[in-house]
Order: sequence, then C-alpha cells, then structure tokens
Amino acid sequence: MALLPILQYPDPRLHTLARPVKEVDARIKTLIADMLETMYDAIGIGLAATQVNAHERLIVIDVSEQHDDPLVLINPEITWASAEKVMNEEGCLSVPGIYDGVERSTQVKVTALDGNGQSRTIEAEGLLAVCIQHEMDHLLGKVFVEYLSPLKRNRIKTKMLKSRRDTEKSN
Repeated sequence: MALLPILQYPDPRLHTLARPVKEVDARIKTLIADMLETMYDAIGIGLAATQVNAHERLIVIDVSEQHDDPLVLINPEITWASAEKVMNEEGCLSVPGIYDGVERSTQVKVTALDGNGQSRTIEAEGLLAVCIQHEMDHLLGKVFVEYLSPLKRNRIKTKMLKSRRDTEKSN
C-alpha cells in the first residue's frame, strides 16, 4: 500500500469527469487499498479517485467512529434522493482547512459495485448520505466550494494558491 498525493483545489484535474471502472481487477484493488490508506492518513471520511488523479468512478468512505468500517463504491449511481434537504458544514481533503455550508438530500439510495465487484444497493442517511453525495460530486468534476457564492469561492481559491506558494517557498 502507498500514500497517494491528494490534488488541491483549484487544480484543474479536480474538474475531470471520471470514467466507469471496467473491471474490478488487481489494479483497482490496489488503488482501493492505497485510497483507504491515504484517506485514513489524512484523517478524512471520504475520498474519490479523482482526488488522487485517478479519474475512475471509485470512492472510499468510512464514517465510523473507530475508522474501521470502510465502504467501497465502484461505479456508484444515486437511484433515489429525498426531497428533504439539510444544510451541513462540509470540508474536503482537496480544500484543507476550509469548511462551509452545503445543502444536500438527507437520504439517498445508491447502487454500486463493492471492492470485490459484487453489486449492492445502499440506503444511507445522515453523515453517510452527505458523504456519498460529496464524493460522487468529485466523480463529476465538482468540488464542494462550487456550491458557494462566487465571492467565497474566489477567496478560497486565492487562499489555496497563496498557501501553495508559501509551501513551495519553504521547501
């Protein structure tokens, strides 16, 4: 297993549309293991393949308290979302240190393949539902800050670019 570099907003690669996974083979299983290790190391609860510059429809999530209940969703599709929505404070491993409110459905039903290529349907609510929607946005090339006002988005972009320049200067 290996830690993978996480793309940072406003990297244009974060806007790449992910393509379907054709086969759950050894390469995909290695990517899953590496993504889980990367997510846990970054103290995150979700990670999309897009965020590690692997533009395939694959997400890993673990919203458990002990971080020991990973969920792998390959080629996920939301088949139903509740009309009821809730505003939650969201953050993102690709936008470190930034949190803001995003409105999401309170419940979703998702069909996907698991890490062994088996089809499954998941009914999710609460934090898991929010996390699934957030990570699936990444597969569509969308970062949560795009739900924010243009003013907020530009401030975040400026802050992220400045942080990157400061990091590069100190290395």
